[in-house]
Amino acid sequence: MNTLTIFYDARCGLCSRFRRWMLEQAAYVRLEFLPYDSAQARQRCPELPNLRADQEIVVMGDDGSLWQGAGAWVTCLWALREYREWSLRLASPAMQQVARRVVHWISSNRIGLSHLLRLRSDDALRAQITETACDNGACSIQSRNAA
Repeated sequence: MNTLTIFYDARCGLCSRFRRWMLEQAAYVRLEFLPYDSAQARQRCPELPNLRADQEIVVMGDDGSLWQGAGAWVTCLWALREYREWSLRLASPAMQQVARRVVHWISSNRIGLSHLLRLRSDDALRAQITETACDNGACSIQSRNAA
C-alpha cells in the first residue's frame, strides 16, 4: 500500500486538527485527506454516503480496502513512523475492545470537544482568510469582531 485516503469532517475542529497533526508526522505511506462530503470524496469512494462518514472517520487504501471507526484510527497510526508500534498494540485482540470504546466516545463527542478545546475547523479557518489582504503576498486572518 502506497497511499491512504482519510475522509474527515472539515467542519469539525478536532478532525481538522487531527489532519494537520498527521501531516506534520513522518509517514511510511502518502496521506491524502478529503472532506467526507466533497464531490471528490464521493467520486473516489462512491459507497461513502452509506458508511456514516459524518459520524466516524473512514480510511481507504489505494487497493480499495476500507476501515472505519477504531480500525480507521489504527490504520492512521500504522501509517506514521512514530506510531506504528502503537497501532500494532491497539490492533491486538486484548486492546481492540478498548480502542473501539475510546474511538466511539471521541467520535460521539468530537464537536463538543472541539468547542471545549477551542479547535477551529478547516472550513472556519478558510472562511476567515481574507483574499483582499493577500495583495502583498501576506494573507491575514480576520478577527471574529471585524466587519
